[in-house]
Parts: sequence; structure tokens; C-alpha cells
Amino acid sequence: MATVTAAADLLIDALGRVRENAHHVVGELSAEQLAYRVDGRGNPIGWLVWHLARVADDHLSEAAGVEQRWTAAGWAQRFGREPDPEDTGYGHTTAQVAAFRSQAAELHGYVDAVLDESVAFLRGLSDADLERIVDERWDPPVTLAVRLVSVVDDAAQHVGQAAYVRGLLPG
Repeated sequence: MATVTAAADLLIDALGRVRENAHHVVGELSAEQLAYRVDGRGNPIGWLVWHLARVADDHLSEAAGVEQRWTAAGWAQRFGREPDPEDTGYGHTTAQVAAFRSQAAELHGYVDAVLDESVAFLRGLSDADLERIVDERWDPPVTLAVRLVSVVDDAAQHVGQAAYVRGLLPG
């Protein structure tokens, strides 16, 4: 068994908090509640939680060199969507967000599948691995450490947004 580095341990803890918060926010909400849009145009809970899982799945599977859970484990079909690995929600129009539908069970399952895979990847990292360049499209190029922090930050923000929307649900 590999020794988990302090950095990996912190990232595992952070993703664990995202998981706990996502499960709490989604709870047993109905499909209608998961699709509720503040003022009819905000991002709904279901879309936000799906998006945070899609981004983590996309970024961490690429860094780990494995296929996304979205396509490898059939999550796209479970959500009734095309198995397009590029469809993470980034750049979705308001119409695409409005058309998105989800069920609590699928959201819970997908978040768990993605974060389980992510934690397994993190457990195998050394401190030296964190310096590996994973994206040369940026200046400066993105290291694995920067990518991992970015995923955690993005996920934490989106689960916080979802929690805010839950507090505004009618009734």
C-alpha cells in the first residue's frame, strides 16, 4: 500500500467534504426541486452537482490516464444524455441548463463514482507527481498540483451554490 503524502491527504479530505456537502444538498429532493431555477434563470441544484462531478471526472481522469466514469461506467446513459466526454456543462447555454433533468439517486451515484476514482488516484501520488505538467495550453503550463486544487476549488464553489439554491426552494 502506497503512503499517502500530506498534500494528497489534504486533497482527499477536501474532496470528502465536497462529497458530504453534495449528498446533503441533494438529499432526497424531487426532480422538480433539483431543476428549480432561482428567478427562472439561475443554475439549478441538479445541474450544479452534475457539473461539479463532470468537471472532476473530466480533469482527474485525464490526469490519471483513465477513461471518465461518465463513459466507462455508463453514467451518461443513466442521465439520459449522450456519452460525450466533452460535455461537462462548461459553456452550456441557459436553454441547455433549463433542459437538464436529474434524479437524486443518479446524482448521488455519479458523485460517489467520480470521487471514489479520484481518491484512488490521489492515494497513488507522490509529492514529485504533483509537479508533472498536465496541460501545456496555459502560460505557465498547469501542473498536476494546480489542476487538483482547481478541481477542489471549482467543486466547493458549485456545491456551495447548490446549497444556496436549496435554501431558496419554494415551500
